[in-house]
Amino acid sequence: MARRGSLNSKGVWAAGGVAVAVLALTAVAMFNGSDGGGDAGAAGKKASASAGSTASGAPAPTYTMPDNWTEPAKWAALPRGERSDKYGSQVGFPHTAEGAMGLALAANSTAVQAGGRSAVDERLRTYNSYLATADRSTQAAKAVELGGIEVDKDFHQKAGVTPEQDLPSGAYLRNTPVGYKVIKAAPDEVSAWLLARVSTKTAETAKESVTYTVTVVGVRWEAGDWKLSVETTAQAQDQAQGQAAPEAVAPGDAAFNAAGWTAVREAS
Repeated sequence: MARRGSLNSKGVWAAGGVAVAVLALTAVAMFNGSDGGGDAGAAGKKASASAGSTASGAPAPTYTMPDNWTEPAKWAALPRGERSDKYGSQVGFPHTAEGAMGLALAANSTAVQAGGRSAVDERLRTYNSYLATADRSTQAAKAVELGGIEVDKDFHQKAGVTPEQDLPSGAYLRNTPVGYKVIKAAPDEVSAWLLARVSTKTAETAKESVTYTVTVVGVRWEAGDWKLSVETTAQAQDQAQGQAAPEAVAPGDAAFNAAGWTAVREAS
C-alpha cells in the first residue's frame, strides 16, 4: 500500500503524491493515469479516487449528458473568499462547513490555457495558497512542480506542439467542481467527495472533450482560514473504505440525485 502522511516528515515522495492529489488537479489523472513515478504515482492515484478513469488509469469515455434535464434535488450557494492573496487565489473563507466547501471548490478550480497559466503555475499557486503548513516542504513543492511539468508536456504533445512552444489558440484544460457530498463535518475539519467537470480542448476548432471525476478532499481550519490537509484527506479515505464512490455524473442527470450529490453555485 502506498504510504501516506505529512510531506515534511514521512516519505516525502510517497506523501508528495498524496499532496498533489489533495491539491486535486484531477485532470492529471485524466491525462497521465498517474502523478509522477514510483510510490508518488501510486499514492496520488489512491488519493484521487477518480471515477473518471479506467482501472488502467486511461481516461474513461467522454461523458454523454442525457437528453432530459432533471433538476438537482439539492443546491448550495457556497461562499467566496473575502479577498485574493498575492497568488491570485481566493482566501479568507468563513469558519463554517459551507466555508470549508467554498475553499475546497476554489482550490480545485484550475485552468491551463493558451496565453494563460500553465499546469506548473496552477499547481504551485494551489500549493502556496491552500496547502496546510504541516504538509509543506522544499521537497513537496518540488514534487508538485515536477508533476506540473509532466502535465504541461503531455498537454502540449496532445495539442501538437513541443513543450517549448505556445499552446494553440483556444486550447485549454480545465477542472471545475460542480458538486459535493460530505463525508464528515466537524467544527475544524471537513471532508467530502468532490465532483468535478474536466474539459479539454486542444485548439480553437477542436472538439471539446468532457468527463467527470470524483475525488476525496479534506480541509482543516488553520490560522484563521481553511486549508487542504493531507492528514484530513487520509482520514476521510479511511472512513470511506468499503463505500462505493458516488457516481461521476453531471448535474441534470437523474443519477446525480440518486448519488446524493449537492450541486454548487457560488454566492454572489
